[in-house]
Amino acid sequence: MTPDRPDLNALPADVRAYIEFLEESLADAQSEADSSRNTASGEPSETPTTAQVITISRAGFVKRTPRHLYSRQRRGGMGVFDLDSGEDDPPTFLLVADVGERLLVWTDRSRYFNLAVAELPETPVRGKGEAIGKWVPLQPDEKLAIVVADGGGAHLQLLSDKGWVRKYSRTQLPHLKAGALAEVRTGHKPVAACWSSGGDDLFIVSRSGQAIRFSERQVPISGGCLGMRLDPADECLAVAAVQEESGVFLAGDDGKGTVRLMSGFRTNKSPGAGGKVAMKAERLLCAQAVAPGQDVLIVSALGKLIRFSADDIPAKEGVVQGVNCMSLRADTVTAATVTDGGTPLAEDG
Repeated sequence: MTPDRPDLNALPADVRAYIEFLEESLADAQSEADSSRNTASGEPSETPTTAQVITISRAGFVKRTPRHLYSRQRRGGMGVFDLDSGEDDPPTFLLVADVGERLLVWTDRSRYFNLAVAELPETPVRGKGEAIGKWVPLQPDEKLAIVVADGGGAHLQLLSDKGWVRKYSRTQLPHLKAGALAEVRTGHKPVAACWSSGGDDLFIVSRSGQAIRFSERQVPISGGCLGMRLDPADECLAVAAVQEESGVFLAGDDGKGTVRLMSGFRTNKSPGAGGKVAMKAERLLCAQAVAPGQDVLIVSALGKLIRFSADDIPAKEGVVQGVNCMSLRADTVTAATVTDGGTPLAEDG
Protein backbone atom coordinates (compact mmCIF):
# COMPACT_ATOMS: atom_id res chain seq x y z
CA MET A 1 0.00 0.00 0.00
CA THR A 2 1.39 3.39 -1.03
CA PRO A 3 1.35 5.91 1.83
CA ASP A 4 -0.16 9.37 1.37
CA ARG A 5 2.30 12.09 0.45
CA PRO A 6 3.09 14.10 3.62
CA ASP A 7 3.08 17.88 3.81
CA LEU A 8 6.60 19.00 2.87
CA ASN A 9 6.16 22.71 3.61
CA ALA A 10 7.89 22.44 6.99
CA LEU A 11 11.09 21.15 5.35
CA PRO A 12 13.90 23.44 4.16
CA ALA A 13 13.45 24.71 0.59
CA ASP A 14 16.47 22.80 -0.76
CA VAL A 15 15.21 19.53 0.74
CA ARG A 16 11.74 20.07 -0.77
CA ALA A 17 13.30 20.83 -4.15
CA TYR A 18 15.37 17.64 -4.01
CA ILE A 19 12.38 15.47 -3.07
CA GLU A 20 10.29 17.00 -5.86
CA PHE A 21 13.15 16.37 -8.31
CA LEU A 22 13.29 12.72 -7.28
CA GLU A 23 9.51 12.39 -7.61
CA GLU A 24 9.57 13.89 -11.10
CA SER A 25 12.48 11.66 -12.16
CA LEU A 26 10.64 8.58 -10.89
CA ALA A 27 7.48 9.57 -12.76
CA ASP A 28 9.48 10.13 -15.97
CA ALA A 29 11.18 6.75 -15.64
CA GLN A 30 7.86 5.00 -15.03
CA SER A 31 6.24 6.73 -18.02
CA GLU A 32 9.13 5.84 -20.32
CA ALA A 33 9.10 2.22 -19.10
CA ASP A 34 5.34 1.95 -19.69
CA SER A 35 5.69 3.33 -23.20
CA SER A 36 8.64 1.08 -24.03
CA ARG A 37 6.71 -2.02 -22.91
CA ASN A 38 3.72 -1.07 -25.04
CA THR A 39 5.86 -0.35 -28.10
CA ALA A 40 7.93 -3.52 -27.73
CA SER A 41 4.84 -5.71 -27.35
CA GLY A 42 3.19 -4.13 -30.38
CA GLU A 43 -0.02 -3.61 -28.40
CA PRO A 44 -1.93 -0.54 -29.66
CA SER A 45 -3.45 1.85 -27.15
CA GLU A 46 -6.64 2.16 -29.22
CA THR A 47 -8.61 0.28 -31.85
CA PRO A 48 -6.74 0.50 -35.18
CA THR A 49 -7.90 3.48 -37.26
CA THR A 50 -7.00 5.11 -40.56
CA ALA A 51 -5.75 8.20 -38.69
CA GLN A 52 -2.09 8.90 -39.47
CA VAL A 53 0.48 10.83 -37.45
CA ILE A 54 2.51 12.88 -39.95
CA THR A 55 5.92 14.21 -38.96
CA ILE A 56 8.02 16.51 -41.17
CA SER A 57 11.54 17.72 -40.46
CA ARG A 58 12.91 21.20 -41.05
CA ALA A 59 14.68 20.03 -44.21
CA GLY A 60 11.50 18.40 -45.49
CA PHE A 61 11.78 14.70 -44.65
CA VAL A 62 8.30 13.31 -44.11
CA LYS A 63 6.71 10.11 -42.85
CA ARG A 64 3.32 8.88 -41.70
CA THR A 65 2.58 6.27 -39.05
CA PRO A 66 -0.82 4.90 -37.97
CA ARG A 67 -1.92 6.77 -34.86
CA HIS A 68 -2.83 3.63 -32.91
CA LEU A 69 0.86 2.63 -32.82
CA TYR A 70 1.53 5.53 -30.44
CA SER A 71 0.65 4.51 -26.89
CA ARG A 72 -0.85 7.07 -24.56
CA GLN A 73 1.41 8.06 -21.68
CA ARG A 74 1.01 10.14 -18.60
CA ARG A 75 1.31 13.87 -19.11
CA GLY A 76 4.88 14.88 -18.33
CA GLY A 77 6.55 11.74 -19.67
CA MET A 78 9.52 11.60 -22.04
CA GLY A 79 7.83 10.01 -25.05
CA VAL A 80 9.28 7.63 -27.63
CA PHE A 81 11.61 8.24 -30.55
CA ASP A 82 9.74 9.16 -33.73
CA LEU A 83 11.13 10.75 -36.92
CA ASP A 84 14.75 9.68 -37.39
CA SER A 85 16.01 12.85 -39.09
CA GLY A 86 19.15 13.52 -37.06
CA GLU A 87 20.07 16.23 -34.58
CA ASP A 88 20.76 18.78 -37.34
CA ASP A 89 17.30 18.37 -38.86
CA PRO A 90 14.67 18.48 -36.08
CA PRO A 91 10.98 17.68 -36.59
CA THR A 92 9.16 20.93 -37.39
CA PHE A 93 5.62 19.93 -38.41
CA LEU A 94 3.33 17.52 -36.59
CA LEU A 95 -0.27 16.81 -37.55
CA VAL A 96 -2.84 14.04 -37.72
CA ALA A 97 -4.86 13.34 -40.87
CA ASP A 98 -6.91 10.46 -42.22
CA VAL A 99 -5.22 8.30 -44.84
CA GLY A 100 -7.95 9.29 -47.31
CA GLU A 101 -7.43 13.04 -46.89
CA ARG A 102 -5.17 15.48 -48.70
CA LEU A 103 -2.66 17.91 -47.22
CA LEU A 104 -2.61 21.58 -48.18
CA VAL A 105 0.90 23.05 -48.19
CA TRP A 106 2.23 26.60 -48.37
CA THR A 107 5.93 27.41 -48.64
CA ASP A 108 7.68 30.44 -47.19
CA ARG A 109 7.45 31.94 -50.71
CA SER A 110 3.64 31.61 -50.62
CA ARG A 111 3.55 28.85 -53.22
CA TYR A 112 0.66 26.41 -52.80
CA PHE A 113 0.61 22.62 -53.24
CA ASN A 114 -1.61 19.73 -52.18
CA LEU A 115 -0.85 16.03 -51.91
CA ALA A 116 -2.57 12.84 -50.84
CA VAL A 117 -1.77 11.50 -47.38
CA ALA A 118 -1.83 7.96 -48.81
CA GLU A 119 1.12 8.82 -51.09
CA LEU A 120 3.42 9.58 -48.17
CA PRO A 121 5.75 6.80 -46.95
CA GLU A 122 4.29 4.74 -44.13
CA THR A 123 6.89 3.72 -41.54
CA PRO A 124 7.03 2.32 -38.00
CA VAL A 125 7.03 4.84 -35.15
CA ARG A 126 10.79 5.27 -35.55
CA GLY A 127 11.48 5.91 -39.22
CA LYS A 128 13.47 8.15 -41.57
CA GLY A 129 10.78 9.00 -44.10
CA GLU A 130 11.49 10.50 -47.52
CA ALA A 131 12.23 13.96 -48.90
CA ILE A 132 8.98 15.81 -49.49
CA GLY A 133 10.45 17.23 -52.69
CA LYS A 134 9.07 14.12 -54.39
CA TRP A 135 5.59 15.64 -53.98
CA VAL A 136 6.34 19.33 -53.31
CA PRO A 137 9.12 20.56 -55.66
CA LEU A 138 10.88 23.18 -53.56
CA GLN A 139 13.10 25.84 -55.06
CA PRO A 140 16.63 26.43 -53.69
CA ASP A 141 16.44 27.70 -50.08
CA GLU A 142 12.62 27.42 -50.10
CA LYS A 143 11.07 25.94 -46.94
CA LEU A 144 7.70 24.61 -45.91
CA ALA A 145 5.62 27.16 -43.99
CA ILE A 146 2.15 25.63 -43.52
CA VAL A 147 0.95 22.02 -43.66
CA VAL A 148 -2.73 21.51 -42.86
CA ALA A 149 -5.15 18.66 -43.49
CA ASP A 150 -8.06 19.28 -45.84
CA GLY A 151 -10.37 18.40 -43.00
CA GLY A 152 -13.37 20.49 -43.90
CA GLY A 153 -14.95 23.83 -43.17
CA ALA A 154 -16.42 26.69 -45.15
CA HIS A 155 -13.27 28.81 -45.13
CA LEU A 156 -9.54 28.35 -44.73
CA GLN A 157 -8.08 31.19 -42.70
CA LEU A 158 -4.44 31.97 -43.51
CA LEU A 159 -2.22 33.92 -41.10
CA SER A 160 1.03 35.75 -41.88
CA ASP A 161 4.06 36.30 -39.67
CA LYS A 162 3.04 39.96 -39.30
CA GLY A 163 -0.50 39.22 -38.16
CA TRP A 164 -2.39 39.60 -41.45
CA VAL A 165 -5.38 37.29 -42.03
CA ARG A 166 -6.73 36.24 -45.41
CA LYS A 167 -9.76 34.07 -46.05
CA TYR A 168 -10.03 31.47 -48.82
CA SER A 169 -13.36 29.78 -49.47
CA ARG A 170 -13.47 26.03 -49.92
CA THR A 171 -14.54 26.51 -53.55
CA GLN A 172 -11.45 28.60 -54.34
CA LEU A 173 -8.81 26.06 -53.34
CA PRO A 174 -9.50 23.36 -55.98
CA HIS A 175 -8.82 25.94 -58.70
CA LEU A 176 -5.29 26.68 -57.43
CA LYS A 177 -2.64 24.92 -59.50
CA ALA A 178 0.42 23.26 -57.98
CA GLY A 179 3.07 25.88 -57.35
CA ALA A 180 0.61 28.77 -57.73
CA LEU A 181 1.19 31.95 -55.75
CA ALA A 182 -1.40 32.10 -52.94
CA GLU A 183 -0.32 34.97 -50.72
CA VAL A 184 -1.66 36.13 -47.40
CA ARG A 185 -0.32 39.58 -48.27
CA THR A 186 2.57 40.85 -50.38
CA GLY A 187 5.76 40.96 -48.31
CA HIS A 188 4.36 38.67 -45.61
CA LYS A 189 5.23 35.03 -44.98
CA PRO A 190 2.47 32.49 -44.31
CA VAL A 191 2.82 30.84 -40.90
CA ALA A 192 -0.46 29.13 -39.99
CA ALA A 193 -3.93 28.15 -41.17
CA CYS A 194 -7.18 26.79 -39.78
CA TRP A 195 -10.59 25.80 -41.09
CA SER A 196 -13.60 27.80 -39.93
CA SER A 197 -17.35 27.41 -40.30
CA GLY A 198 -18.23 30.97 -41.30
CA GLY A 199 -19.64 31.81 -37.88
CA ASP A 200 -16.62 31.25 -35.63
CA ASP A 201 -14.30 33.62 -33.82
CA LEU A 202 -10.63 33.66 -34.76
CA PHE A 203 -8.08 33.32 -31.96
CA ILE A 204 -4.65 34.55 -33.10
CA VAL A 205 -1.56 33.88 -30.98
CA SER A 206 2.01 35.19 -31.23
CA ARG A 207 5.30 33.54 -30.27
CA SER A 208 5.51 35.61 -27.10
CA GLY A 209 2.08 34.44 -25.91
CA GLN A 210 0.05 37.50 -26.92
CA ALA A 211 -3.39 36.80 -28.41
CA ILE A 212 -6.53 38.41 -29.81
CA ARG A 213 -10.03 37.08 -30.48
CA PHE A 214 -12.55 38.51 -32.97
CA SER A 215 -15.35 37.38 -35.28
CA GLU A 216 -14.26 35.82 -38.57
CA ARG A 217 -17.08 37.72 -40.28
CA GLN A 218 -14.96 40.86 -39.89
CA VAL A 219 -12.28 39.50 -42.24
CA PRO A 220 -12.97 40.97 -45.71
CA ILE A 221 -13.52 38.47 -48.50
CA SER A 222 -10.99 40.22 -50.73
CA GLY A 223 -7.47 40.89 -49.47
CA GLY A 224 -8.03 40.15 -45.80
CA CYS A 225 -7.08 42.47 -42.91
CA LEU A 226 -4.67 42.95 -40.03
CA GLY A 227 -5.70 40.50 -37.34
CA MET A 228 -3.35 41.52 -34.52
CA ARG A 229 -0.94 44.40 -34.05
CA LEU A 230 2.47 43.05 -33.00
CA ASP A 231 5.53 44.28 -31.22
CA PRO A 232 8.37 44.55 -33.82
CA ALA A 233 10.29 41.78 -32.05
CA ASP A 234 7.32 39.41 -32.06
CA GLU A 235 5.75 37.28 -34.80
CA CYS A 236 2.50 35.39 -35.19
CA LEU A 237 2.35 31.66 -34.49
CA ALA A 238 -1.13 30.27 -34.99
CA VAL A 239 -4.79 30.92 -35.70
CA ALA A 240 -7.65 28.79 -34.36
CA ALA A 241 -11.39 28.85 -34.99
CA VAL A 242 -13.20 29.02 -31.64
CA GLN A 243 -16.56 29.48 -29.94
CA GLU A 244 -17.38 30.78 -26.45
CA GLU A 245 -17.30 27.23 -25.05
CA SER A 246 -14.01 26.32 -26.76
CA GLY A 247 -10.63 25.64 -25.22
CA VAL A 248 -7.27 26.24 -26.92
CA PHE A 249 -4.21 24.12 -26.18
CA LEU A 250 -1.12 26.32 -25.81
CA ALA A 251 2.40 24.89 -25.50
CA GLY A 252 5.87 26.38 -25.23
CA ASP A 253 9.27 25.08 -26.29
CA ASP A 254 10.01 24.31 -22.61
CA GLY A 255 7.45 21.48 -22.58
CA LYS A 256 4.84 23.37 -20.54
CA GLY A 257 1.27 23.82 -21.73
CA THR A 258 -2.24 24.82 -20.76
CA VAL A 259 -5.78 24.78 -22.08
CA ARG A 260 -7.01 28.37 -22.21
CA LEU A 261 -10.79 28.60 -22.03
CA MET A 262 -12.39 31.14 -24.35
CA SER A 263 -15.01 31.89 -21.70
CA GLY A 264 -12.19 33.74 -19.92
CA PHE A 265 -10.84 35.55 -23.01
CA ARG A 266 -12.95 38.49 -24.14
CA THR A 267 -13.82 38.96 -27.82
CA ASN A 268 -12.57 42.18 -29.44
CA LYS A 269 -15.11 44.31 -31.30
CA SER A 270 -12.82 44.40 -34.33
CA PRO A 271 -9.51 42.92 -35.55
CA GLY A 272 -6.23 44.80 -35.72
CA ALA A 273 -5.75 45.70 -32.06
CA GLY A 274 -2.84 44.73 -29.84
CA GLY A 275 -3.01 41.38 -28.10
CA LYS A 276 -3.16 40.43 -24.45
CA VAL A 277 -1.38 37.61 -22.65
CA ALA A 278 -2.83 34.16 -23.34
CA MET A 279 -0.07 32.21 -21.59
CA LYS A 280 3.16 33.14 -19.86
CA ALA A 281 5.93 31.60 -21.98
CA GLU A 282 9.33 32.47 -23.40
CA ARG A 283 8.39 31.04 -26.79
CA LEU A 284 5.13 29.38 -27.78
CA LEU A 285 5.11 26.52 -30.29
CA CYS A 286 1.43 25.56 -30.55
CA ALA A 287 -2.05 27.05 -30.27
CA GLN A 288 -4.85 24.75 -31.39
CA ALA A 289 -8.51 24.35 -30.48
CA VAL A 290 -9.10 21.30 -28.28
CA ALA A 291 -12.19 19.51 -27.00
CA PRO A 292 -12.71 17.10 -24.08
CA GLY A 293 -11.70 13.55 -24.95
CA GLN A 294 -9.09 14.53 -27.51
CA ASP A 295 -5.38 13.69 -27.31
CA VAL A 296 -2.32 15.92 -27.49
CA LEU A 297 0.85 14.98 -29.36
CA ILE A 298 4.15 16.81 -28.81
CA VAL A 299 7.47 16.25 -30.60
CA SER A 300 10.91 17.49 -29.58
CA ALA A 301 14.07 18.54 -31.39
CA LEU A 302 15.66 15.15 -30.67
CA GLY A 303 12.72 13.40 -32.33
CA LYS A 304 10.89 12.22 -29.21
CA LEU A 305 7.10 12.17 -29.38
CA ILE A 306 4.61 11.91 -26.53
CA ARG A 307 0.86 11.29 -26.70
CA PHE A 308 -1.43 11.93 -23.75
CA SER A 309 -5.02 12.90 -23.01
CA ALA A 310 -5.85 16.60 -23.21
CA ASP A 311 -8.11 16.03 -20.20
CA ASP A 312 -4.92 15.67 -18.10
CA ILE A 313 -4.24 19.39 -18.57
CA PRO A 314 -6.12 21.66 -16.15
CA ALA A 315 -8.28 24.07 -18.18
CA LYS A 316 -7.95 27.71 -17.09
CA GLU A 317 -9.84 30.92 -17.76
CA GLY A 318 -6.92 33.10 -16.64
CA VAL A 319 -3.25 33.56 -17.49
CA VAL A 320 -0.94 30.78 -16.27
CA GLN A 321 2.56 29.46 -16.98
CA GLY A 322 1.21 26.02 -17.77
CA VAL A 323 1.93 22.55 -16.46
CA ASN A 324 4.65 20.13 -17.45
CA CYS A 325 3.44 18.27 -20.56
CA MET A 326 6.71 16.69 -21.69
CA SER A 327 9.87 15.96 -19.75
CA LEU A 328 12.89 17.40 -21.57
CA ARG A 329 16.58 16.68 -20.99
CA ALA A 330 18.88 18.87 -23.09
CA ASP A 331 15.98 19.10 -25.52
CA THR A 332 13.21 21.51 -26.63
CA VAL A 333 9.72 21.12 -28.02
CA THR A 334 9.48 21.89 -31.74
CA ALA A 335 5.84 21.13 -32.63
CA ALA A 336 2.56 19.92 -31.15
CA THR A 337 -0.93 19.08 -32.30
CA VAL A 338 -4.34 17.90 -31.15
CA THR A 339 -5.85 14.76 -32.63
CA ASP A 340 -9.40 13.72 -33.37
CA GLY A 341 -10.67 10.16 -33.70
CA GLY A 342 -9.95 8.26 -36.93
CA THR A 343 -12.17 6.01 -39.04
CA PRO A 344 -12.09 2.40 -37.77
CA LEU A 345 -10.62 -0.10 -40.21
CA ALA A 346 -13.05 -2.56 -41.73
CA GLU A 347 -12.70 -6.10 -40.37
CA ASP A 348 -11.58 -8.81 -42.77
CA GLY A 349 -14.25 -11.16 -43.60
